[in-house]
Amino acid sequence: MRIIPFIVALLVGGFLYLIVFERDRLLGFSQGQSISETRSADADVQTTPPVIADQSKADTGQSVVSVVAMRSSAQTINGGVLLRGRTEASRRVNVLAETSGKVISAPIRKGTTISAGQILCQLDPGTREVSLKRALAALSEAKSRIPEAKSRLLGANASLHEAKINDNAARKLKEGGYASDTRVAQAQAVLETAKAGIESAKAGVQSAEAAVEAALAQVAATKKDIEHLVLKAPFGGILEQDTAELGTLLQPGAPCATILQLDPIHLVGFAPETEIGRISLGARVGARLATGQKIDGKISFLSRSADERTRTFRVEAQIPNSDSLIRDGQTAEILIAAAGDRAHLLPQSALTLNNEGTLGVRIVNEGNIVGFAPVTILRDVVEGVWVSGLPDQVSVIVTGQEYVIAGVDVDVTYQEAAQ
Repeated sequence: MRIIPFIVALLVGGFLYLIVFERDRLLGFSQGQSISETRSADADVQTTPPVIADQSKADTGQSVVSVVAMRSSAQTINGGVLLRGRTEASRRVNVLAETSGKVISAPIRKGTTISAGQILCQLDPGTREVSLKRALAALSEAKSRIPEAKSRLLGANASLHEAKINDNAARKLKEGGYASDTRVAQAQAVLETAKAGIESAKAGVQSAEAAVEAALAQVAATKKDIEHLVLKAPFGGILEQDTAELGTLLQPGAPCATILQLDPIHLVGFAPETEIGRISLGARVGARLATGQKIDGKISFLSRSADERTRTFRVEAQIPNSDSLIRDGQTAEILIAAAGDRAHLLPQSALTLNNEGTLGVRIVNEGNIVGFAPVTILRDVVEGVWVSGLPDQVSVIVTGQEYVIAGVDVDVTYQEAAQ
């Protein structure tokens, strides 16, 4: 009685071996081929290109497998580049203090919509008005010194002219024997003194003019410092945080407010090197936010330089956002329109794998001979999948493809395409 389980185990093991390792030969044998014919067919299939396996028909009267196929024609579908990205405010600025002072204005609360030029923070002027009056007085005094300095210059010029005349007269008198060397020397000394007076007078004029320039600079600096006491919005937008609280002492560089401009808002993605060539300026963009909201716009910027760490290129699109419903920093799934692709719409069940694990479909070639064609999935839709890699006209097996192999003869029944 113990021999029966052993025999059953041997039979089951042999059957499993045939199914797993000798599947192709077993199918050929079931169709009426001899073992030698099956081995020959296997050799032919292995040397056949992966797309179409060419083999002669089976002998007349040989049993064949019935399959259902569909005639499919390639169509041009809209291509697209799918990216992951985020929304980003078109403008963002931190308004910082440029002078020191205590805040004397009531704070504006975050979330408030503000306009360009609106006052955000106002600082206590302190003694700046007094400093301005002092600077204006110094300017007036410096300006009054200029006429005096110029008058001295005129007097020095007159003295120089007189000294030149006296020096010339003394020289001529000496030549005629009517003047001594002492008189000539005195005239020359007076002339040199007059020349030095000219230089001194010119220096006085320059000094007076420099004093005026310094006073003007002081007045301008004081006025600019007073202007910095009022911090205004550089553009319209929304306050991201409260403005500085009343009584806060701000130093240069201290923040007063943060402003975001959300209309238009930017949609930012990062395209890999393999996809950036398919994107162009002005291309249509559709996106779905994490909230489910759908938005669309156009490509407004393509980076010419890749990120050093990720080797991706920044891509931006402008999106209208007049109602400010789209926020800064939301996650988005971005689809960018690209050049169309030729593809077939097939049912998902038609996809299969060959012995090497390559994804593809089994097709019917001329003479009802089965072939295998690898495909690439472009898009998954409700009606099926769009795939590329097939000829423009092809017959794809949609039922029974798992029971045939490349190179065998089949009995084909055709159905209407799903396209």
